[in-house]
Amino acid sequence: MTFEIDVTAFVAALRQSPRKSYIAQVWALATIVNRHDEFKMCLTEEGAPAVWPVVHPAFTVFNPELETFAGVFAEYDPDFGAFHDVAAPLLVKHSQATEFVPQGFRPPNAFDISSVPWASFTAFNLNIDNDWDHLSPIFTLGRYIEREGRVRLPVAAQVHHAVADGFHVARLINELETLVQDTSWL
Repeated sequence: MTFEIDVTAFVAALRQSPRKSYIAQVWALATIVNRHDEFKMCLTEEGAPAVWPVVHPAFTVFNPELETFAGVFAEYDPDFGAFHDVAAPLLVKHSQATEFVPQGFRPPNAFDISSVPWASFTAFNLNIDNDWDHLSPIFTLGRYIEREGRVRLPVAAQVHHAVADGFHVARLINELETLVQDTSWL
């Protein structure tokens, strides 16, 4: 499902802050994802459903020289400032990465966030090989859109239908929009 959320207050607050917009987007998504068991589900080695107590965001960093991406992760911290202090240096450190997973590993309780800040979109689709057991959500963020005096952010959410329905995704997106409209955490 793809949505455009109102991020007018969020963008205005970030313009007054030294903090990185992408890191704030990642943290906001991780905060909402961690509120709901359906987005923290996995399968045990025996194939039984289970729920992680916490999931961590894995997000992309762009290498402009090679025009490639690397996937990094940061442990989720409910304190945005603490999370930002860990995640922002990862983007700098790995912006020249030549391997896809420059940290050498990825925790099994991670979910994916990617950004396409060069383009806005109204739909987005990923195809994952053998995705029957990939229960973690995948989010893609687009370029801000200014329309009628408001700033909007395209957010695509891909979830496994075995763990979440449209109701769950809509709730997550509504909570995300509410979180970014109250910028006190920035």
